Amino acid sequence: MIARWFGKNASQDAAVEAAALRSDRFRQAREGDWQRLETIVTRIEGGRLRKLSDEDLLALPALYRTAISSLAIARETSLDAALIAYLEGLARRAWFAVYGPREGLGAWLKRFFLGGWSAAVRGLGVDLLIALAMMVLGTVVGWLLVSGNPDWYYSLMGSDDVRVPGASREALLHTLFGQQDQTGLSMFAAFLFSNNAQVSLFAFALGFAFGLPSILLLIHNTAGLGALLWLYHGQGLTLELVGWLSIHGTTELFAILLAGGAGIHIGRAMAFPGDAPVLVAAAAAGRRAAQVMVGVVLMLICAAVLEGFGRQLVDSTAVRLAIGGTMLALWLAYFFAWRPARGQAAA
Repeated sequence: MIARWFGKNASQDAAVEAAALRSDRFRQAREGDWQRLETIVTRIEGGRLRKLSDEDLLALPALYRTAISSLAIARETSLDAALIAYLEGLARRAWFAVYGPREGLGAWLKRFFLGGWSAAVRGLGVDLLIALAMMVLGTVVGWLLVSGNPDWYYSLMGSDDVRVPGASREALLHTLFGQQDQTGLSMFAAFLFSNNAQVSLFAFALGFAFGLPSILLLIHNTAGLGALLWLYHGQGLTLELVGWLSIHGTTELFAILLAGGAGIHIGRAMAFPGDAPVLVAAAAAGRRAAQVMVGVVLMLICAAVLEGFGRQLVDSTAVRLAIGGTMLALWLAYFFAWRPARGQAAA
């Protein structure tokens, strides 16, 4: 029995020594490639890409594949855990060097603003026209509903302040001017911004349902605008209301238009994928729409700044209209008129 015990231990020791020998031979045969790959990756991680020779850059993909192959062999043959851990770490770092992003945040922002965002918006094409048509339709529907039955106003806009059917001209005029120091105006402005931000995000996020929820949201949201226009028009304050809204509204409504167009773009790609598979078409549309939505968030922030400061400082309809019109002209020029050179946009 003692002899069998010693024999068993001896065989285990022999197996361990054989495994260690295999691991050493395996490492010696490939260690040069691993070390070269690690040196290249370390230089890339340190931002010293220009110091790499052409030979190293050309060898990087092949060295990466060699490391992946070595890792697979090490796992299959159960080589020592330390070697496997080393190869896993090296392969992970090399993957980022070969396939990872090639630009930092600053370069991405430059490319985004110098053509990437505007090109994505123009890529929505007919979807923007559909979204615009739905917003106009919603405004008309809201106006017609409340003009036929004023009770619709409460369903569309609520009744939390003096902006209700039957309000006097003086009461409505008081909500537009001379209220810069009143909390009610700030609360109403905050409500509008919060509501429009939610509409923008939902109009985009629900686009996967063939764009139908996006269309319904655009109609419902602008129906409230139509109801508000009807209310102020009844007291001869249409221009004053448009000026009050225009400071931030041209930016905010434009953002809603883009968000709705992005949602419709995804839904239309899923409903009519063309020759591509549905998932492939939806993924391509989603990437373009996501880039547009990054800009929509920035537009909503810009609208919030205009809303917060513009209404506090500007109390003239003419100046309000000038600010809103200028912002609208700038957005239109940026998206559709200004076309940066290819090299500048790709920089």
